[in-house]
Amino acid sequence: MQAGKLLLVEDDPALSELLEYRFSNEGYDVRTTADGDEALLLAAEDVPDLVILDWMIEGTSGIEVCRRLRRDKSTAHVPIIMLTAREAEDDRIRGLETGADDYLTKPFSPRELLARVAAVMRRIRPVLAGESIEVGDLTLDPVAHKVSRRGQTLKLGPTEYRLLKFFMESPGRVFSRNQLLDGVWGTESDIELRTVDVHIRRLRKALEIDGAKDPVRTVRSAGYSLEAA
Repeated sequence: MQAGKLLLVEDDPALSELLEYRFSNEGYDVRTTADGDEALLLAAEDVPDLVILDWMIEGTSGIEVCRRLRRDKSTAHVPIIMLTAREAEDDRIRGLETGADDYLTKPFSPRELLARVAAVMRRIRPVLAGESIEVGDLTLDPVAHKVSRRGQTLKLGPTEYRLLKFFMESPGRVFSRNQLLDGVWGTESDIELRTVDVHIRRLRKALEIDGAKDPVRTVRSAGYSLEAA
């Protein structure tokens, strides 16, 4: 069974060749490019399961590629692991705030990158296969479009369902209102930011059951996240 589809965006030929070899040996289908503009085209043509993205690349920068992938509804959910020689804390924070799921500073061990990718793939595998997603005491069936909590079926509106699914695909990750707007409503939407707050309140209400705490966490000045436990 194929381990997953990877898009590797790295302009160091030796490192790119090494990583392509290592991941291919692990069963991954790997496409490579050294150019940010081509990376966006490749992602649009065939959405990858995960992107390994170097910060400093030819053409459009890695940080801008990350930003555009997050703003495109078709790739908004795709995990991104950024590679960079930048060690400053501000740079790491900037990468994560732009939408990267993980961050690895060069030089790094290919074995560590393999392990991090494998960990992400284990988390998203149920989503790719159309299987039920479980986060804490919540279960979402993407085929039947049903949500349950502690065995109790919940009633969610279409928007609240999409919002919850978006959260459950990246449990624990904090999303800004803009990121939620792009990921759930799409970049062409003219929905106002405050509408996000309205649907968050509706989602919280729909998830309420006796004896269970609110799984949606508000992170001051940052956004919202779904607690993984």
